[in-house]
Amino acid sequence: MFTNNRIPQTIILVSIVAVTMLGAVLLFPTANSASSGPEKQAPSTQKENHNRLINESSPYLLQHATNPVNWYPWNEEAFEVAKREDKPIFLSVGYSTCHWCHVMEHESFSDPEVADLLNKDFISIKVDREERPDIDHVYMTVTQALTGSGGWPMTIIMTPDKRPFYAGTYFPKNSRWGRPGLMELLPKIAEVWRNDRNKVNDSADRITRHIVRLGDGRPGSNLDRQTLDQAQAFFVQAYDAEHGGFGQAPKFPSAHQLSFLLRH
Repeated sequence: MFTNNRIPQTIILVSIVAVTMLGAVLLFPTANSASSGPEKQAPSTQKENHNRLINESSPYLLQHATNPVNWYPWNEEAFEVAKREDKPIFLSVGYSTCHWCHVMEHESFSDPEVADLLNKDFISIKVDREERPDIDHVYMTVTQALTGSGGWPMTIIMTPDKRPFYAGTYFPKNSRWGRPGLMELLPKIAEVWRNDRNKVNDSADRITRHIVRLGDGRPGSNLDRQTLDQAQAFFVQAYDAEHGGFGQAPKFPSAHQLSFLLRH
């Protein structure tokens, strides 16, 4: 208890310091808060590169929007550019929940080396089969006619006027599993396109005529028991009892094959 009205000097000094610190907080709040926590980094100004697919609504096409491949959606612009630059079309068809489509996107279409080959010698078009089943149906017929099987991702090489001359499904970046890799396949096709155009056009014409004949709607003959038994025997021989499915990897499930076996 103080015995007189004089305020001790220590209290006066403490009060002056407190008022000074309060003034600093009120006048410079950001400086004070910055010193009390970790320094915040400025947001990055680096933008992710996109190709033309970034403007599409298809989930499958958007999955490829950051690929270094100069993808086009299926439109007249792509075919006009192919005609003007005299390049073949590299058509890739798939859908968003397709496993091997994701594999090919990751190991090939995201790879700068594959992208360089495609961007140099081809006009690349990406199609979502769920968005354009009409395109998928036409070129799946081509793939099945040329290879004896089908599946996704589907790969078609064709002329700028949409006549196919090469077809397949999944291709790895480098050759394996008995499949040619894109690093080997694309340069060979580009060389044939430049140096043996007559061979390309003859092949495209034959394939186109064959597909047109398939669509003529001519009725087939009735299946007899012997033919059905032969088909069943083929699937029995091709069945993989250890891993499931038919044939060797990579495998693509075919609903019509399972439907036949369930009914037979």
